[in-house]
Amino acid sequence: MPVFEHATKQLHLKIVYYGPGMGGKTTNLQYLHAKSRPEMRGKLITLATESERTLFFDLLPVTLGVYRGYQVRLHLCTVPGQIALDKTRRLVLQNVDGVVFVVDSQELALDLNIESIRNLELNLAAQGDDPTRKPMVVQYNKRDLPYILDTARLHELLGVPDGTPEVDACAKLGWGVPETLKKIVTACLQLVADPASRPEGRSPSILPGVRASMFPGGRPAGLDVKLPAPARLPGGLRHVPPTTRQTREVLPTIERTPARRRAGGRSA
Repeated sequence: MPVFEHATKQLHLKIVYYGPGMGGKTTNLQYLHAKSRPEMRGKLITLATESERTLFFDLLPVTLGVYRGYQVRLHLCTVPGQIALDKTRRLVLQNVDGVVFVVDSQELALDLNIESIRNLELNLAAQGDDPTRKPMVVQYNKRDLPYILDTARLHELLGVPDGTPEVDACAKLGWGVPETLKKIVTACLQLVADPASRPEGRSPSILPGVRASMFPGGRPAGLDVKLPAPARLPGGLRHVPPTTRQTREVLPTIERTPARRRAGGRSA
């Protein structure tokens, strides 16, 4: 659950990026870290094991803004993509407030996507969380590649609950990355309601026994993101990234903007 520090007016949210290996989880965090203002971010920590060649765990604290008088701080992390490392996945999921499920849109990755989303449901249930009530955003990544499945078909095959926020993305170029973060933070804050009425709590470590890196001081300013110029996507679709100003306004608009289910189009 969210952690509240009333004396300092801080609200901590833990967001976990989940999905199959090589699907784009680490790329999402690397992009957010690289494009955020240095004084507003913590150190990006990467752990690797001999059993997995890719990065599998990141700790990325990012200060995004103010919600009802409370400074919102995020603990962002990924889980290892390999099912064989499921113990680490379960540890990372402890005390999670929201999940971003990163889908690899390629046809050849369908079975891995299905296996991973079922694994997410099982691990949430195993720790006492109701998978149907946990805030989640589904990001359809790699929409720039050939031989990808239609997002409506992926929605059906993965059993994504109707009403779940969904985003098209190409994480390596940043398309859809800030939008995904905005949607999951919005979903989490909808469950917070009034922070002042919630009990005091201490921010837990991402992994038990491992201290999370802390945030530097400073005025919340949001992510200073400059996305690539508009580009042509497969099928003649045109993606127009949001402006830096729009990205900076992620949290100031949350209190007055209700969440809405996205009906179509997905970027990569």
